[in-house]
Amino acid sequence: MQRTYLPLLALSAAIAAPAWAASVFTSQPLDQARFAVLAQPVGRSDWKLLVLEQIKPEPLCWEKRSDGLIDPALNRFDFSGICSRYIDSNGYSLRVGDEDLASRYRLRLEQQGNKVSLLAMTPSQPTELLVGRGTVGQRDREGFVAIELEPGWSLERRAYGSQTLSHVYFANGTPLSQLIAKASRGSAGSAPAAPATVGKLKPLPPQPGSGPIALQVIPFKP
Repeated sequence: MQRTYLPLLALSAAIAAPAWAASVFTSQPLDQARFAVLAQPVGRSDWKLLVLEQIKPEPLCWEKRSDGLIDPALNRFDFSGICSRYIDSNGYSLRVGDEDLASRYRLRLEQQGNKVSLLAMTPSQPTELLVGRGTVGQRDREGFVAIELEPGWSLERRAYGSQTLSHVYFANGTPLSQLIAKASRGSAGSAPAAPATVGKLKPLPPQPGSGPIALQVIPFKP
């Protein structure tokens, strides 16, 4: 009996060829409450993006600490079948306007002050897309920062036909051109305004008949 391996080969090609992934992959919505998007502190100032998924109700894969940071509790037990974690571009990528952007955009975390932002960027476009942000109360090697996604963004599951894959999208249904235009306007609007005239004295208008004012000279007495 002759067997055909075309479906399997097609799936392998689809996974290995992100350049045409927009026409191959679709996405499915997810229960956002089952996921945590976290910024993991690395070294003295860097951050690493981590996504955790709670598959079974217990034990908890993460817990919120009293100081607001997140404790990745899955590190204390065998989380196989209980939790899933997505730690790099093999586990997560960007999807905008029904287009898979895994081959063009990458996600990174950037801290400014006590805020850490999740940004999507590409070498071909200077405008970065703000995907989410979190607040850094304090830097703790064991405490992760929760990243809240911006309005319009959500996590979705990559799918190939009727088959769901072990890959999540940071997804937004708005067309990419509109997101870039909005981000560009936001960047322009956040630029510092021109210095005002605070601290500058305005000269008094000249008065009729006014002239130089004679100052009384007081001799110096040692």
